[in-house]
Amino acid sequence: MKDDIRDPRAVAAPEAAVGARPGVRSRLDRLRVKLFLAIAGVNALLAVAAYLVFSWSFDRGFVEYLTRADQARLDGLVATLAAGYGRERGWGWLVEDRSRWSDLTRDALGLPRRPAAEGGERPPPPAPAPTREFPLTIDLRVLLFDAARALLIGRPELARDAVLKPIEWDGRVVGYLGYVPRPQRVESIERVFSAQQNLRFAAIALGMLLAGLAVGAGLAHWLTRRTRAVARGTAALIQGDYDVRLEAAGHDELAQLARDFNELAATLAANRRARQQWIADIAHELRTPLAVLRGEIEALEDGVRPLGQASLGSLAQEVAQLGRLVEDLHLLSLSDLGALDHHKEPLDLAEAIEDVVEAHQRALAERGLEADLRLERGARILGDGTRLGQVFGNLMQNTLRYTDSPGRLAIALRRTDGRVVVDWQDSSPGVPEDDLPRLTERLFRVDVSRNRAGGGSGLGLAIARAIVEAHDGKLVARASPLGGLWWEISFPAMEARGAHG
Repeated sequence: MKDDIRDPRAVAAPEAAVGARPGVRSRLDRLRVKLFLAIAGVNALLAVAAYLVFSWSFDRGFVEYLTRADQARLDGLVATLAAGYGRERGWGWLVEDRSRWSDLTRDALGLPRRPAAEGGERPPPPAPAPTREFPLTIDLRVLLFDAARALLIGRPELARDAVLKPIEWDGRVVGYLGYVPRPQRVESIERVFSAQQNLRFAAIALGMLLAGLAVGAGLAHWLTRRTRAVARGTAALIQGDYDVRLEAAGHDELAQLARDFNELAATLAANRRARQQWIADIAHELRTPLAVLRGEIEALEDGVRPLGQASLGSLAQEVAQLGRLVEDLHLLSLSDLGALDHHKEPLDLAEAIEDVVEAHQRALAERGLEADLRLERGARILGDGTRLGQVFGNLMQNTLRYTDSPGRLAIALRRTDGRVVVDWQDSSPGVPEDDLPRLTERLFRVDVSRNRAGGGSGLGLAIARAIVEAHDGKLVARASPLGGLWWEISFPAMEARGAHG
């Protein structure tokens, strides 16, 4: 299945797409590519930053190490020069014999002497002071100055950059040993060593970069493989295939997304079945009174029944039942749209219940039902008296239709935890435990004693639930200790929600 991806900017300005390669933008604008580029970019930045930090840190540490090594060498050379000056009483022994200066510096640094020239031997130089052996040389950067800082030995072009270390003998400065710091003049071997280390750091950074690219590619493939499954499932839902399910392995966010997707698909499938059943039930409910009306009219047309008060009354009864059904359907549709009007005002719930019971007193007596009221006074809510009267009226009709005679109706009103609670209980027959949560479903009827024979469209309890929920209330069905149904209806009390709701 190919994805149909269209760029809205190309639709809005088609001339801008002229000359563009088709599909290139859509291929780049994919989650897989974005993830790979993001992860690869971050790893590239980290690799470059690591290389720069390691290189800078090594160079700085290496220079500091070489500087300390130079200081250790020069301290020993200064002591050797001071001893030679005290023995010779001057610097002529070095100035006049430069080979001795070379041998002296090499001995002080622990380096081998140069071979002696043919035809003569040099007198041995003063014994050098003990010093550490270092593999790198600094003799080309060492200069000798007298007490007046005049250059005696060394390359003149280096004198300006030289750092001077005083040579003391017998408590006075007799000369200066000058040297050029390494950061200003690094020898080739040191430069090569530093370059080798930088190459190693570069190799490490390149390895980090390649590893990051591999990880980024694998992670992008792994993530997009799972998201592509969600995309395919979503496309199936759009096409109306609600039986599609995703594999929800693991406990990460994508697995949770797959479980949520499966729950969504199951909910959509259930809603489709409910909608289909709803349409079928409505058609059935409308067909019954229409069939009766058609039969009555045909009997009148054929002369089977005379046109009189009785036949007109029968027709009016069927029309009234059909009108009530249509009105109930209209009311539920308004509730679904959130357009059901409610004119809420402070309401004493006990008075509303008493009005409904009093209006049905005769019907209760005819059915042989005894009403027991235990109503707490002053239980006020913010509600629509007409709508709530409709709720209690529907509950009363349910009791009258389905409660065996003689029977009992017990209504209690109480306040608890900031809510006003109505307990509406009637006597047998009851409702199976599994059917209790479905009593407020539209057109639902229990297929036992509380069935179609009692009359009604099966919409009254659904309307009651819609009105109660519009008042921020709850309508719950339970088994009554009296043997029938126990409806618990709760609303926020005015003291809990404030005088203005």
